[in-house]
Amino acid sequence: MKFGDYIKVKSLQTPAGFRDNVQRLGLAMPCDDVLESGVGAPLAAPLTIDGLTIGNRFAIHPMEGWDALEDGRPSDNTRRRWQRFGASGAKLIWGGEAVAVRPDGRANPNQLMLNDGTQGEIGAMRESLVAAHREVMGSDQGLVIGLQLTHSGRFCKPNDHHKQEPMILYRHPILDRKFKLKPDHPLMSDGDIRQLIDQYVAVAKRAATLGFDFVDLKACHGYLGHEFLSAKTRPGEFGGSLENRTRFLREIAAGVRAEAPGLKIGLRISAIDSVPFRPDPALSGPEGLGPGTPEEFPLPYRYGFGHDENNPLQIDLTETRAVIALARDMGIRLFNITLGSPYYNPHLTRPALYPPSDGYHPPEDPLIGVMRHLNVVRELKQSFPDVALVGSGYTYLQEFLPHVAQAVVRAGWTDLVGLGRMVLSYPELPADVLAGRGMQRKRLCRTFSDCTTAPRHGLVSGCYPLDAHYKKSPEMVKVTAIKKAANIS
Repeated sequence: MKFGDYIKVKSLQTPAGFRDNVQRLGLAMPCDDVLESGVGAPLAAPLTIDGLTIGNRFAIHPMEGWDALEDGRPSDNTRRRWQRFGASGAKLIWGGEAVAVRPDGRANPNQLMLNDGTQGEIGAMRESLVAAHREVMGSDQGLVIGLQLTHSGRFCKPNDHHKQEPMILYRHPILDRKFKLKPDHPLMSDGDIRQLIDQYVAVAKRAATLGFDFVDLKACHGYLGHEFLSAKTRPGEFGGSLENRTRFLREIAAGVRAEAPGLKIGLRISAIDSVPFRPDPALSGPEGLGPGTPEEFPLPYRYGFGHDENNPLQIDLTETRAVIALARDMGIRLFNITLGSPYYNPHLTRPALYPPSDGYHPPEDPLIGVMRHLNVVRELKQSFPDVALVGSGYTYLQEFLPHVAQAVVRAGWTDLVGLGRMVLSYPELPADVLAGRGMQRKRLCRTFSDCTTAPRHGLVSGCYPLDAHYKKSPEMVKVTAIKKAANIS
């Protein structure tokens, strides 16, 4: 089942054709005709922030493979992915991937953890990333590497890929029903939260000893750090007021400053947390998923963040700005901006033409979703010229990714261009663009969503259509069968 008259990006041929299409959609998305390379090119310009010099304007988002060993050590697949991050040529590696600060906070049984037993191998993996970068770029000068620290909260599956063990902060009338939480499911206690704060600080201290330049306190995509920001109905010192809802992040940051004073802190934040979506039931059936439509929601809607409570489908960045201002006042200068959650409104988070098997068809041309990302980051950059912002949502641009990236960096809409799914299919894109070699079109991510479909069904994540390593794997047969059953081609 197909919905929407969405023109495929790869059919647009030229930057002029791309601009004509975005104008047809009513979008003011800049796109340069000619890509610059070498010294003086916008995407090659170094950026100095918070005592760190980032050697160019490409960043690699945290990309998790659901493929670590059950004790939290990296597997061969994990090491391969990190080496490809290094070989990308990007000078900012934002977090590597999500690393759980304790076992029951893992999003899956194969998530990395940093502890006594894993520290040596994670340190060696970081060194292999540096070596791969040095081999491709000739030097590791200007390479900045972070480690993303996380607790998965509502989306914990620490022991079984198919068994949820949620840890929640408040009752959510839509998400509790959507993910089948019982009415008596316990809330995390303030005591457990304080213990968790100490665990974040301890793991950050380990990251510092391994040579990571910063830690990312993950506050996005519906995970625990993000859920705190929407905990308006939670009583006590971690809910209600914005001061209370930011207490978790503020106390972790203060602890890191005290215990690892040379370690920088970053914040990957979902700037908006909208109403959960579902496939439109009137347009769904055995033949396939329908387009996304919002779940029914109460008003005022007090279960999200970055929106108007009386119209939660309308963006309101007032609280988002307040959180960034608080973080900036604590000395945080690195922010990675994303939107929504892949678990309940994936079209916001990852604009794509093809849905994950348990998602929905896009309710809008995905270019509208890309523009939403660009505009949110642009508005935040105007409010905070003294911090560094990494933008998201670029993969869907495909052939025109560097043309738009160059234009928005040159115009000051963002400081850095973050790459996620594209790195799985074509990690060397930044290096090729920076060197003026042109892109390898056959390796461009076309947003087939296999990298999302696979882990949602307990399989490792990777680019099954374009990366031979995964295309030849036994999991490829399973991914194909899953998509066929969901009538997704």
